[in-house]
Amino acid sequence: MDIRKVKKLIELLESSDVAEIEIKEGDESVRISRASNAAPVMLQSQTTIAEEIPKAIEAPTNLAADNSINSPMVGTFYRAPSPTSPPFVEIGSHVNLGDVVCIVEAMKMMNQIEADQSGTIKAILVNDGEPVEFDQPLITIV
Repeated sequence: MDIRKVKKLIELLESSDVAEIEIKEGDESVRISRASNAAPVMLQSQTTIAEEIPKAIEAPTNLAADNSINSPMVGTFYRAPSPTSPPFVEIGSHVNLGDVVCIVEAMKMMNQIEADQSGTIKAILVNDGEPVEFDQPLITIV
């Protein structure tokens, strides 16, 4: 699907009262939805999501006591605001509710990801500059 079409859809969504839109072209599909205080969210094609479901089921469940901060969109994970800046957090760092813990870049937009609870960073699950999927765990807080 052409990225220009996706950008145009996002612009149309932002300028209207529509909360969600899904477009299918052949076997590709994109769903863009507007959350109350979040940027539009893009999902990958349904075939890719279907391939990931078995992996999610087989994933270890030992993180149940930890709070996982998940990616709200498909994009690129960054630990720092710029290549020369220190990371937002390190393992063992204490964070408060609302502190920025990382960035997910999507379509040239830098989206700051905030801690949804106070606590200590237990694990950083993604390497700097790696692509991330929608709802992929990025960081765990205890």
